[in-house]
Amino acid sequence: MTELKTTAQLADADGVYRMIIEAHRGLNDEASASLNARLVLVLANHIGDSEVIRQALTLAKATGEPRIPKSN
Repeated sequence: MTELKTTAQLADADGVYRMIIEAHRGLNDEASASLNARLVLVLANHIGDSEVIRQALTLAKATGEPRIPKSN
């Protein structure tokens, strides 16, 4: 089984972030969501390992959930 790499792998992470943001410029919410879905599928195919993708989804869900403060 291959393990998900969680340490920094990109030489220019900020540049990649800007590239992704720029790809969404001018898109409405539906087109932006569609671009994201296609990008995820392209990258999942490149990864080619279902277990690594499962680990990535688990990590993304755990860190991406909104935190709602509890009221007193």
